[in-house]
Amino acid sequence: MRRRFIALWGAPLLLGMLTALGLVAALLGDGMWDTVSALALGAPVLAGAWFGLRRRG
Repeated sequence: MRRRFIALWGAPLLLGMLTALGLVAALLGDGMWDTVSALALGAPVLAGAWFGLRRRG
């Protein structure tokens, strides 16, 4: 049961946590926090682009 839960919801939960981390980092400050925010918010965008633009054969 747990394996099926992780297989189904693992990636969406990870992307949600990365998004939340990125938004909080953007509010915390400048400098390093900007880099953390950009990386954390860019990861879901890259994942969506990767799976959205992937060709199916």
